[in-house]
Amino acid sequence: MPDSSDVWTGKAQSYDRARPTPPPVLLDLLTQLIKTPRPALVVDLGSGTGLSTTIWGGRAAQVIGIEPNTDMRREAQLKLGGYPYAPQVEYREGVAQQTGLPDGCADIVTAAQSFHWMEPTETLAEVARILRPGGIFAAYDYDWPPAINWELEQLAQEMAMRLMGLIRERGLAGQIKLWPKDKHLENMRGSGHFRFTREVLLHHIEYGDAARYLEMGQSNAFSDQFKFTDEELGLDRLRQAAFEYIGSEPVPWYISYRVRIGVR
Repeated sequence: MPDSSDVWTGKAQSYDRARPTPPPVLLDLLTQLIKTPRPALVVDLGSGTGLSTTIWGGRAAQVIGIEPNTDMRREAQLKLGGYPYAPQVEYREGVAQQTGLPDGCADIVTAAQSFHWMEPTETLAEVARILRPGGIFAAYDYDWPPAINWELEQLAQEMAMRLMGLIRERGLAGQIKLWPKDKHLENMRGSGHFRFTREVLLHHIEYGDAARYLEMGQSNAFSDQFKFTDEELGLDRLRQAAFEYIGSEPVPWYISYRVRIGVR
């Protein structure tokens, strides 16, 4: 099995263009829950191109993104040029199970659209080690596709099911290891590392056109990795529908986030 982070090599710029930025209310929620308006340190695991890291720049004294993929980390670093809070933000090579950070150093640890790539037992042990007592861990993911148009969404769901079916049919499932998102909260509760756990739903609005929608749909770990054709996936139909229902002008995207919280 190849290093799972390798599937993102060459995709950093596309990922950064297409993927959504986490909702600002997430910061309000997490800092309120631990009564820490200005965290001393936020650690972002699987930080990718920094979409979920730089949002903390104006709120935390220090932010560290941990990312194993060189391309994603390089893109995140390039984006710090001209960013007003760049001195507070740092990116390090590493994995969630072994961050290299000191014990009890972090007020907040996050994993944005990334916890399903991490072996949960070792990752949660590491999260608990680097969190201070009373600190908080948030593993959060957004639902795909965003709510825009029901007919377009139906085609996107069909494409996702077709992709999973092709992976099963061709015996490719073992080539990339993922852990189910719907088990995140259960894994956190079962770990014994957190005194309180729960799930919170947040909502966010972004704007995008058909081209961004299609790029977002293709910025996954599977379609390029396994060389499926557009016809096999139904991407040709989705492309036609995206330009029919969204077009070339940005429209509102209604995005739901599922935030699994654990207080140390």
